[in-house]
Amino acid sequence: MRVCSFLPSATEIVYALGIEDQLHGVTHECDFPAAAKEKPWVVRSVFEAMDPQPTSGEISRVISERLEQGLGIYQIDEDILKEANPDLILTQAICEV
Repeated sequence: MRVCSFLPSATEIVYALGIEDQLHGVTHECDFPAAAKEKPWVVRSVFEAMDPQPTSGEISRVISERLEQGLGIYQIDEDILKEANPDLILTQAICEV
């Protein structure tokens, strides 16, 4: 089975189950266990590309604008997702802020 995790806690569960060899993509936030940082990023924050890193006020403005446009604050790297070719994607709904 080929798995992608869009959630750090799900990534940890995959490793705890000992099936990390089936994990072919994670989020930019997946940092535990340390080996998870070596997996390709399928999901990243829209703020990852911003240089310099935005202030809290800029983050709030960007989030508000994106939500008004019906967009999220995360981006899926479609090329990496296609390459991963997952049978299963582990995720959850994002709570409203």
